[in-house]
This record gives sequence, structure tokens and C-alpha cells, in this order.
Amino acid sequence: MTLSQFNTHTSAARLEIIWEHGNFLAFRGRRGYKIALYDLGSFFAEIWYNPQTEYISLVRGYESKKALEPYLAQIDLIEMFDW
Repeated sequence: MTLSQFNTHTSAARLEIIWEHGNFLAFRGRRGYKIALYDLGSFFAEIWYNPQTEYISLVRGYESKKALEPYLAQIDLIEMFDW
């Protein structure tokens, strides 16, 4: 699946795609949200969860490597390579 195809789906369908095909990489926090990062092969996706309201506010996909910067201290990139 490409990022363009992923983005044509509803938020609920994106969640299903992430849970079925995504590989969890890391969590981070921002402005009260708990954000989970997933690898979907050709792109990455985030799930933004608000623990106070117990509501998923955002499900987004992206290819930008710059958007990964908040996770760099948490991700062991060696594990992503098949040696």
C-alpha cells in the first residue's frame, strides 16, 4: 500500500490498516497526547491518542524523514535492518 492509497481511507479504516499491517516502533508524548509510531513499509503512520478523553484524535501517514526526529532517541535503527 502506498501513502496515497492510505490517505484515501477514513480514520477508522486507517486504524485497521495500521493494526493489521503496521509494525510498532515507538511512543512519544506531545501536548497531552500519547502518539504511537508505526512502520508500514513505504511510509510511517502515527496514532494520536488523548488519554484524558480516551479518544483517538488523529491518524496520519507520512513519508517525511524529518517527522521522525522526535523518535530518534527511542528507535534502534539497527533492528530495522535484516542482517
